[in-house]
Amino acid sequence: MGREGKSQRMVDKKELKDLSALIEMRLSRRQAMHYGLGSLLAATLPLTACSQKQIGPEDKLVTPELLGFKSIPVAHLVDELVVAEGYRAEVFFRWGDPVSDGPAFKMDASNTAGEQLQQAGMHHDAIQFYPLPIGSDNAKHGLLVMNHEYIDAQLLHRDGGVFDSPENYTLEKTLKEQNAHGVSVIEVRREKTGWQIVRPSQYARRITAQTAISISGPVAGTKYVKTEADPLGQEILGTLNNCSNGKTPWGSYLTCEENFNNYFVLPTKAEFSEKQRRAWKRYGIKNSYYGWYENDNRFDVSQHPNEANRFGWIVEFDPHDPESKPTKRTAMGRFSHENVAHNICEDSRIAFYSGDDAKFEYVYKYITNKPWDGTQGIHHGQLLDDGVLYVARFDENGTGVWLPLVFGLGPLTQENGFDDQADVLVHARMAADAVRATAMERPEWVTTHPDSHDIYVSMTNNIKRGQDGKPDKDAANPRSNNAFGHIIKIVEDDVTSTEFDWDVFVLAGDEEHQSTINGDLYANPDGLMIDSRGVLWVQTDVSASKLNTGTFAQFGNNQMLAVDPDTGETRRFLTGPIGCEITGVTMTPDLKTMWVNIQHPGEVPEVLKRQGVKKTPATPNIASNWPDHQQNGRPRSSTVLITKNDGGVIGS
Repeated sequence: MGREGKSQRMVDKKELKDLSALIEMRLSRRQAMHYGLGSLLAATLPLTACSQKQIGPEDKLVTPELLGFKSIPVAHLVDELVVAEGYRAEVFFRWGDPVSDGPAFKMDASNTAGEQLQQAGMHHDAIQFYPLPIGSDNAKHGLLVMNHEYIDAQLLHRDGGVFDSPENYTLEKTLKEQNAHGVSVIEVRREKTGWQIVRPSQYARRITAQTAISISGPVAGTKYVKTEADPLGQEILGTLNNCSNGKTPWGSYLTCEENFNNYFVLPTKAEFSEKQRRAWKRYGIKNSYYGWYENDNRFDVSQHPNEANRFGWIVEFDPHDPESKPTKRTAMGRFSHENVAHNICEDSRIAFYSGDDAKFEYVYKYITNKPWDGTQGIHHGQLLDDGVLYVARFDENGTGVWLPLVFGLGPLTQENGFDDQADVLVHARMAADAVRATAMERPEWVTTHPDSHDIYVSMTNNIKRGQDGKPDKDAANPRSNNAFGHIIKIVEDDVTSTEFDWDVFVLAGDEEHQSTINGDLYANPDGLMIDSRGVLWVQTDVSASKLNTGTFAQFGNNQMLAVDPDTGETRRFLTGPIGCEITGVTMTPDLKTMWVNIQHPGEVPEVLKRQGVKKTPATPNIASNWPDHQQNGRPRSSTVLITKNDGGVIGS
């Protein structure tokens, strides 16, 4: 999940007037989408599993209230997690905690790379709950599976990383950083005393940047992924920058590789073809956030030019089998995957939706060619190898088209620089450029409604919109210099359809910038999840450069809110500690237990930097000491367990 570093510019009066007119136009269409012809025909036409649920005005009169808790105020530089009245929040699983019967976390950061391999990784992100036994709705026993997106080397090592003490940057440090990435699987059980992590556990495992992973689909075995270490192009070492995730209906876990470009270095003197250089530039491969290439030369693309092509995929594995080998599913395209959500059609084919989290990037959809038979099992992952990838074009009139990214169709030909389908998938961004998809505002999380099957996509922000010659606002991205972000709603008649209706579900921010939020204000929507009752949970990611300062001061620390998708009513449910992002949420089937991830607490907000606060390896807890608050402590990304005091349904 990216970072922003520039200050907010005030929109001028003309922009406000134009935006007001646009909102009025879109509102009328929103009403048509919600109450349109379908509601008139509802009495005579049966609903299918992949049809848009139609809700008429009479239904709204008897709809029970979704949100039953009292909203909480914003939190300004409070180094605690605060949850709504009547709820209990407790730290459950922190960076460095053993996943099974491994070594304990050492507060002085002296754990070795081998020990980190047995512990929770850093920077918890998306999370899923899998009931046990497999396929059940058990709400008292299951697996928690979560991503670890990236690391903070100043916290991970006693003397910091490659930029803090380059003379001490060893292979051991590189391995520890790689082992702090990836995925954790832990077993959890509700006992009489409350929820516990089962240790030891037959299910517990870590997947890291060193784990052997298969590659499948059209790109497997092609020239784009063959390397010196893997001349057949069949096995990739590791997964990294695991941002959000997805959960297949057959019980597997999908982890998404996001900003993989930040791990590779491209020396300027390297000699390569113009096509290769264009591809690296389009994917932002130039400088590394880490120094892995010093000790692991596969991250130097001048030495291993295909290595970067081996990242940026959706990775599938079976969380129930700790010996199962993960697989990178290339038919779903290579880009900065934020997450993946799905809908199932009446004919049992499945559509998977994913956003490319970068400015002016795209929203994608993958449709399986074959149906799912309704049974559980990782073997159904073959459906993710055989399908069609599409990219969205949002038209000005509120309709849209899913454009196929298929070699030989339209501009995706050899004459236009594409050699085959593998080329199209490896360079999905360039293929989307070629078919003229709509460039969006950092498309991040996608979630689908369990009843209506409507699709919601968060657009976190894009302060470059309309600036310095960049594309200006359009109907789907209705604000120039979009500092606050918005959420798009997509409605399909059928989940396998290539046409759709869309609307701006909400404009985030404040009234001065014409926010359309009905209730508690927020900025930079990121994580999204609609639970089985239909509550839309929205998590925010205001960057440290903006938190609690300027126009963003009114939003306080990052937060999680609950939204009624029908009325738009919005209530603040949770606020996080200093510097953190709220990201990742999952619930038990009975909706009485929730887990939420708190990422990178202790990242120093700009407002504190201006007061002289500077985090170093010697002062790791200068901005935040959450959650342990020990004198010699350091901030630790954590999974938080939330329950209702009366044992009821969360949010009710």
